[in-house]
Amino acid sequence: MEWWLVLICILGSLIVLMATGMPVAFCFLLVNMIGVYLLMGGEAGLRIIALSMFESVALFTLVAVVMFMLMGQIMFHSGMAINMIDTLDKLLGRMPGRLGVLAVAGGTLMATLSGASMATTAVLGSQLVPEMERRGYKKPMSLGPILGSGGLSIMIPPSGQAVILSALAGISVAGVLIGGIVPGVLMAFFYSGYIVLRCWLQPSIAPSYKVVSIPISEKLITTVKYVLPLGFIVFMVIGIIFLGVATPSEAAATGVAGTLILVACYKKLNRQVIKKSLWSTLRTVIMVLFIFAASKTFSELMAFSGASRGLVGWIASLQISPIQVVIGMMVTILVLGMFMSTVTIMMISLPIFMPVINNMDFNPIWFGLLVLLAVEMSVTSPPFGLTLFVMKGVAPADTTMGDVYRSALPFLGCDLIVMALIIAFPAMPLWLPSLMRG
Repeated sequence: MEWWLVLICILGSLIVLMATGMPVAFCFLLVNMIGVYLLMGGEAGLRIIALSMFESVALFTLVAVVMFMLMGQIMFHSGMAINMIDTLDKLLGRMPGRLGVLAVAGGTLMATLSGASMATTAVLGSQLVPEMERRGYKKPMSLGPILGSGGLSIMIPPSGQAVILSALAGISVAGVLIGGIVPGVLMAFFYSGYIVLRCWLQPSIAPSYKVVSIPISEKLITTVKYVLPLGFIVFMVIGIIFLGVATPSEAAATGVAGTLILVACYKKLNRQVIKKSLWSTLRTVIMVLFIFAASKTFSELMAFSGASRGLVGWIASLQISPIQVVIGMMVTILVLGMFMSTVTIMMISLPIFMPVINNMDFNPIWFGLLVLLAVEMSVTSPPFGLTLFVMKGVAPADTTMGDVYRSALPFLGCDLIVMALIIAFPAMPLWLPSLMRG
């Protein structure tokens, strides 16, 4: 059978199963089992796939996913994020779109602590949107900044999606985690610039209001109490990875320990917080590991069937430049992102794309960061981006899905600018990984 026909059969079966509403992991598992049975010798192939699935999740690297998720849940359930947002509010002076900039600043800081885009969107949406609307902010400026900044949790470490992507693609976890810092900061910069510029040109979209004057001493006290200690957690994760002191998995564990210590210092550590955090993490991790195991087997099926090799050869024969191939891959991920979850997109695309990228001698970390950015955009891409529905759930009752969709579009435009910069200047996101020790 021709490689392209095998590829169509595998992907077509997968899409049909997903359309039935079957859980994604079960869709992959069923396609894998049938494919392996037909292509790899019946029952012998099924025994191989069972062993492969077990080995795929018995990886030390995946410990980081569990720990990063637990960090985010502890932060969320202990209420530390709310104290941080209140402190940032006191620090910001008068400026156009002040509360929108606050949302971006809060989202950036929360991204360095939780790595959970939906949790960030939920916290910022429930805390800031009612206040924004009370101040007369229109929907594009009350919803948009939170939707944009919620996705920063995927780019800025600690990011569970970055670890999953690295494990699926077989590239450096530390390199992708540290490499996401520069694109993440650039995105926050463009978000803030867009908010200030639009509110300056169109004041009615975010009316100015009198800001209560707060003594410098109070600002310093709240900053020292609620913001500076968070730097301890950032160092316990990002700092020790950058210095080469620990692997990402070890750093994730020290991050959880630092988070527990900090929550205990604030006297927020109790049985209820621990119970809710562990239970939420457990439910998510079981789903992620099951999906990961199915995805790795899917990758092996693609390789064994010859579909991956055939696709690489076909793309190599095309009369287009390698960079056009990469752009085409990004467009594909963005289209998939309109209908699928982030992990599902990576499961489908990486087994197909990575052999092509390796054949064209692109830096795999650079490509991984591009995929991560495209995946970040998918969580705010209409019609089915996950954070869009989270925002609809926490927004005021008169908010429609149309309002949410329209609010997200300008921030997706900012993401596209950052993606273009990464493609045009590949050394930019690779600068920090090149400075890492070890």
